[in-house]
Amino acid sequence: QVQLVESGGGLVQPGGSLRLSCTASGFTLDDYGIAWFRQAPGKEREGISCISSSTGSTYYADSVKGRFTIARDNAKNTMYLLMNSLKPEDTAVYYCAVRRPEIRELTWNGMDYWGEGILVTVSS
Repeated sequence: QVQLVESGGGLVQPGGSLRLSCTASGFTLDDYGIAWFRQAPGKEREGISCISSSTGSTYYADSVKGRFTIARDNAKNTMYLLMNSLKPEDTAVYYCAVRRPEIRELTWNGMDYWGEGILVTVSS
């Protein structure tokens, strides 16, 4: 059974850090481009980062560039989103997603599999 399961979310103070994990089962993650999306309350879902399966090149939305880092550990079949200098506007449900063999355009409907999402709340 194909599955992506996120973990590591929760409540964090402004300026703090969190690491989201997304573990894949039922398929081999290294065959896929990986991505993270988020949906803030009352806003549309946005793609915030992705990484190529072949070149390792990365993309970050302007809203997270310089603060977030996407990473993968193929040996663990797991992908990560390292989030630093968190702001209240980073509060959202975060989703991992994958596409084989590569992500050509970072769109929700363009992905093959999606996680169910995990809530990150940035608040004092």
